Amino acid sequence: SPMAEAVPGLRTQHIVMVVDDSLTVRRVTQRLLSREGYQVVLAKDGVDALEHLQVITPDVMLVDIEMPRMDGFDLVRNIRADERLRSLPVIMITSRTADKHRNYALEIGANHYLGKPYDEVELLDLVAGYTRARRQH
Repeated sequence: SPMAEAVPGLRTQHIVMVVDDSLTVRRVTQRLLSREGYQVVLAKDGVDALEHLQVITPDVMLVDIEMPRMDGFDLVRNIRADERLRSLPVIMITSRTADKHRNYALEIGANHYLGKPYDEVELLDLVAGYTRARRQH
């Protein structure tokens, strides 16, 4: 309910941050995740995401690669360099499906790599898996 969300400190829902410069992708992904009961925070690029991360620690992040100001690779490097965010699960979702991009993403600390358009069931399974793992810590 909207009321519950307005109460700070009341973390009943898992938070997923979606970082993508495409408004359509943000909207579609937000709708998909909201239907499953996740609280969704949206960012349009890496700079925007880092600003949100100063006040919010999501349970999992979905990150595009090609974005203005700061791309997904730079964002992941920033996250992994931060003590507080080092173990935050990051799923990269991108239309760049070449092996070199995938290998590089995993090398700098992405947990998973999905192509666009992503498979909704696969994405939801991944998000559920990462949020469950975090609940047990």
